[in-house]
Amino acid sequence: MPGTLPEQHAAALRLFGERVRAVEDGQWGAPTPCTEWTVRDLVNHVTGEQLWVPPLLTEGRTVEEVGDGLSGDLLGRDPAGAWERAAAAARAAFGAPGALERTVRLSYGPTGAAAYCAELTADCVVHAWDLSRAVGADDRLPEGLVEFSLREVMPYADGLAASGMYDAPLEVPDGADAQTRLLALVGRRG
Repeated sequence: MPGTLPEQHAAALRLFGERVRAVEDGQWGAPTPCTEWTVRDLVNHVTGEQLWVPPLLTEGRTVEEVGDGLSGDLLGRDPAGAWERAAAAARAAFGAPGALERTVRLSYGPTGAAAYCAELTADCVVHAWDLSRAVGADDRLPEGLVEFSLREVMPYADGLAASGMYDAPLEVPDGADAQTRLLALVGRRG
């Protein structure tokens, strides 16, 4: 398992990128476990999340200052290429010296950059599972990233459904493995 938070983030980006590259031409309109999103919508969402990192973290801009600049279709004619460019920019921003000691100003207020990075990492891991399911790829997630994401999500899992970000948590079966527990926390049945 990668050690530092930027390494965890980079591993989650690689995982999601592998799944993006597994999308076949005819699958971009396919449904995903995120009931409101197609495969393209899901990839656009996660790409957009990574595109927010440089202006918020490196440039110190606010959500209001960025405005609608990162809304709409961010994938264009080359979804995989758009993803790779967004992932590389976010990875570089979080990996810069001192980056994790900064504060970013998110829609819900000032947040430590380390917490922001951890949140994006866990979200990327969960959405890698969603994308895997949608395109018929291997949906087993790396154990280290699952454990990291489980620790990240557990403290605020109940609030995720209220935020509209995820479905309500599901009951976790006795003896469930870490991936099943993580998915249940975000309303998914693995």
